[in-house]
Amino acid sequence: MPDADDQTELACFLQAQGVVPAAARWTAMPGGRTNRLWRVSHGAEGESLVVKSYAGAAANPMFPNDPVAEALTLRHLSGRGLAPEFRALLRTPKGACLVYRYAPGAAWRGNPAPVARLLRRLHRLPAPDGLRALPGDADDLVAQTRRILAHLPVEQAQRHLARQPAQAQPPPARCDALLHGDVVPGNLVVEGDRAILIDWQCPARGDPVEDLAIFLSPAMQQLYRGSPLSGSERAAFLAEYDDPETVARLHALAPWHHWRMAAYCLWRMHCGASEYAAGYAMERDALRRRKGA
Repeated sequence: MPDADDQTELACFLQAQGVVPAAARWTAMPGGRTNRLWRVSHGAEGESLVVKSYAGAAANPMFPNDPVAEALTLRHLSGRGLAPEFRALLRTPKGACLVYRYAPGAAWRGNPAPVARLLRRLHRLPAPDGLRALPGDADDLVAQTRRILAHLPVEQAQRHLARQPAQAQPPPARCDALLHGDVVPGNLVVEGDRAILIDWQCPARGDPVEDLAIFLSPAMQQLYRGSPLSGSERAAFLAEYDDPETVARLHALAPWHHWRMAAYCLWRMHCGASEYAAGYAMERDALRRRKGA
């Protein structure tokens, strides 16, 4: 939860810059695992804003924490209804601070159809220049997994390396789509039959399979909503996404994605996040089933 002294200092700075009004109400928001968030409201009819104070560059081998990339992407998506509306990016005495329009709604928990429609629209857009690249083929997934494992004790890393999927030739990856990079339930807000994505601190240019695999990940679903998607929910999501070529690549690359996510869960457990243990077991089991298919 954000610190009260930090809130006061940040409020004074943003008021002096004319970004938020002096009489605004600041309410700490839950949910941010890396950065600190406040909802800032002014009057019954005033626009509500979100103030996001960045903790700094993430020492995370899979999910970066880049305020410049987030601001760039929010500007790029302005007016499309896929992300919050950008207001400002500032350097404050506490570090980088992003301000955007508050998106009303509830955190996604159930019907996957609005998420599928949102991602289908997103992935048809070109990515802005300046984002990191995620090529998304099997070799890239192997390289990224090895970078994650480099943070673990040698014996543990070697045991996981032994589970690497056998080499194969999945369909060629598409490398030009705009990706959110962290499509987990906590970053999805639903109002009615529409969803938007928040927390764009690790966007990328790459293969849409990356976003689909993270959303469908048993570990990420378990962590953020308490259970993985059922078979019928997965099927409904992929049917609504309605892109057979991308879905074929997703199925072909699934062993590498489960292998990488299991490695990520191991790293988080190594860092003391015991809540990732259930997700690790789920990803390992999914990998075993895929390798046996």
